[in-house]
Amino acid sequence: MDDSNGLKNKTISGLFWSSVDVVVNHGLQFVIQLILLRLLLPEHFGVIGMIIIVIAISNSIVDSGFSQALIRDQNTSQADYSTVFYFNLCIAITIYGLLFISSPAISAFYGEPQLIGILRTLSLVLIANALGIVQRVMLVKNVNFKTIAKINVIAFTTSGAITIVLALNGFGVWSLVFNTLGMQFFQTFLLWVFNRWLPSPVFNVQSFKKYLNFGYKLLLSGLLNTFYNNLFFVIIGRMYTTTQLGYYSNAVKLSDTASELLSTTVQRVSYPVLSKIQDDEKMLKSGFRKIIRLAAFVNFPLMVGLAVIAYPLFGLVLGEKWLPSVTYFQLFCLAGMLYPLHALNLNILQVKGRSDLFLLIEVVKCVVLTILIGLSLLFQLGIMGLVWAAVINSYTSLYINTYFSAKEIDYSAKNQLKDIFPLFLISLSMGIAVYFTGNALPDNYLIKLICQISMGIVFYIVVCKIMKVRELNMIYQLIRGILK
Repeated sequence: MDDSNGLKNKTISGLFWSSVDVVVNHGLQFVIQLILLRLLLPEHFGVIGMIIIVIAISNSIVDSGFSQALIRDQNTSQADYSTVFYFNLCIAITIYGLLFISSPAISAFYGEPQLIGILRTLSLVLIANALGIVQRVMLVKNVNFKTIAKINVIAFTTSGAITIVLALNGFGVWSLVFNTLGMQFFQTFLLWVFNRWLPSPVFNVQSFKKYLNFGYKLLLSGLLNTFYNNLFFVIIGRMYTTTQLGYYSNAVKLSDTASELLSTTVQRVSYPVLSKIQDDEKMLKSGFRKIIRLAAFVNFPLMVGLAVIAYPLFGLVLGEKWLPSVTYFQLFCLAGMLYPLHALNLNILQVKGRSDLFLLIEVVKCVVLTILIGLSLLFQLGIMGLVWAAVINSYTSLYINTYFSAKEIDYSAKNQLKDIFPLFLISLSMGIAVYFTGNALPDNYLIKLICQISMGIVFYIVVCKIMKVRELNMIYQLIRGILK
C-alpha cells in the first residue's frame, strides 16, 4: 500500500511539475516566437526550415533510442550511464564532422549559399545535446520534473532574451540560429549544475549491447518518423520560395507548440510511471484508459478552438503579413488534436518492451504517408495538398497506433475510440458555436478574440456538465488539490 501511495504521490507531483515545465516553457517559446515573427521576415524562417530535417535526423541518431532504454530499465548502474554517455558523445562528434563536410552540397541542393555557415554553426547543437542526454534521463527516471522545469525556464528565458536583442539589431536569420543553439547549450550547462553526476572512465560492452538491442529499433522508427515529419520542409523548400516555406514552417511551429503542451506532459510523465507498473496488467490498463480520456478532454477543445479563432489571432498578434499562414495553421490544429493520443499509445509499446512493434508501426505509417504525398504531387495540389496529406495521415496513424497497442493491454482500438468520441463531438460542437459567434461580431480582431474565447470556454464546460463528463470533475479536483 505504501509503495502504491508513494507512486501515486510521485505521479501527481511529476504531472504537476511537468505541466508547469511544459506550460511555462512552451509559453515562453510562444511569446519569443511571436516577438520574432514581428521582427523578422518569412524568408528568415524559411531558410531555417530548409535544414530542420538535417538537424532533427541527426539528433535522433545521437540519442539512438538509448534514453528510452535507460528510462525503462529499473536497475541502471553507473557503468550503464557512462557507456551511454560516451556513445552519444562520440556519435554527435562524428555526425557534426559529416555535416560540416557536406554543408556545401546541402546548400547547393536548395540553391541557398548562406546555408553553409548556418548549418556548420547550428550543427553544434548535436554535441550540446549529447552532453546532456544522460543527465536529463536521470531526472526523468526519478520523476524529478521540478528540477527540469527550473532548468528549462532559465535556459529559455536567457536564450530568448539574447535572441530578441540580436533580432532587434538586424542579425536576421542568425538570431534564429542562436535561439536554437543557445537554448541547448544553456540547458546542458544547467543539467550538469543541478544534477551532479560524472561519467566513470568505463565503456561496458555488455551494457552497450543490452541497450542497443532495445534502442536500435526505436532509433530506426524514430528516423523514419523524423524523416517523414520533416519531409514536407524539404519538398516545399526545393519546389517553392523561402517566403512560402516561412509561412508553412511557422504554421507548423505554432500549432505544434499548442498541441505539445499536453502531449509532451503526458508522455514524459506516463512513460516512467507506467514502466513501474508494466507487470500489473489490470492497473496498467486502468491507468492508461484514464490518461487517454483526460488527454482528449483537454486537447480536443484546445486545438478546435485555436483553429476557429486563428484569423483574428494571427491578425492581432502577428500582424497581417502572416495571414497567409492561417489556413495551414487551422489544418495542422485538426491534426494536432490527436498528438497526445499518438504519444500515449506508442508509450505502451515502449513500456512493454515491444520496440519491434514500434518499428513496424512507423514502417506502415510511412508507407501510408508516402502514398498520400505521392498523390498530392501527382495531381499537383501544391502546398495545400501536402498539408491535407499530413492531416489525413494523423488520423490514419491513430488507428494504426491503437490497433497495435491494444494487443499489449487488452484495450481495443474500438474501445479507445468509443471512449474519446463523445469528447470529439463536444469539441466540434463548441467549434461550430464559436465560429458562428465570430461571424456575428463586428470586424475587430480584439473583440472577436475576447468574445469567441469566452464563448468557447463556457460552452464546453456547460455541455460537459450536462453530459456528466467525469474528466471535468477530475480536472476540478486536481486544481483544488494543487491550490490547497
